[in-house]
Amino acid sequence: MRREAAIDVGTNTIRMLVAERGGRRPVPVARMRSIVGLGRLLRETGRIGKTEFAAGVRVLREFRREMGRAGVASYRACGTACLRSAENSADFLEAASAAGIDIEVIGPAEEARLAWEGIGQAVAGRPGDVAMDIGGGSTEFAYGHREGESVSIPTGVVAMSTLLPLSDPPDPWELRAVSYYAGRRIEDGTRIFGSRRFRRLIGTAGTFTTLAAMEMGMTRYDPDRIDGARLSGAAVRRWAGRLGRMTDAQRLRVTGMEKGRERYVVPGTLLIVAALERFGLNWVTVSDAGLLEGILAGVGRNGGEDG
Repeated sequence: MRREAAIDVGTNTIRMLVAERGGRRPVPVARMRSIVGLGRLLRETGRIGKTEFAAGVRVLREFRREMGRAGVASYRACGTACLRSAENSADFLEAASAAGIDIEVIGPAEEARLAWEGIGQAVAGRPGDVAMDIGGGSTEFAYGHREGESVSIPTGVVAMSTLLPLSDPPDPWELRAVSYYAGRRIEDGTRIFGSRRFRRLIGTAGTFTTLAAMEMGMTRYDPDRIDGARLSGAAVRRWAGRLGRMTDAQRLRVTGMEKGRERYVVPGTLLIVAALERFGLNWVTVSDAGLLEGILAGVGRNGGEDG
């Protein structure tokens, strides 16, 4: 069977999915991820930091080796918010290419469309659904793949943590400031949707999957259990309160927490609370599938870079 790969070079995490294509849907055979934090210094310096730059290239070089071992025939690698804005983005793309990975920097609309398509691989989208993809540098909302059915807000968990840093543990006033900021950014950013009403919020990416894993007490991450998991608004608010009282070290000891997310899970959870309030919803359905699976679907239709 033909093997294909998708790579998502995000502001916080770099991920790869290798899958076999034979039947109607690709079958995953390997997943790799590393929380690199490419955009950690972006707001302060406008650049990818030296340490993060080197770590990112190192991860991509390992991905390239894994693709060779797995016999990948074609791939597509996409860069998002950090690579759209970093002053040294071109330098990183050149270094990545030298490591064997050619990255395509995609725009916000394409990012939202691909996330919507990827979510459909695991949680079937239906009329009345709105998807939310919380990234490190931006947050996307989509309720379809056509023009005007999605929006990208330049607010992600890494960007928020730099703009509104939290103490360790956070002070209550800091949490109120982050909550207010999240609410205003989502309210303003989704005005394009007008008075459209939604019946279900579908969430993808690390904050959602981490909350679901913690809610289930998951000692070993299982994407099959995450896909379709439901979190009540009360549960999300409970986690926001509990995590907001903890230090980074205490969060890291919570069952289900992934190392590298302990600093960003609080602003991410407050973004979810703001979205539930914006759309008047009481539940969120979680999808492990998202942007990465959307990228992979494109490889199947249009081909990609030779593996």
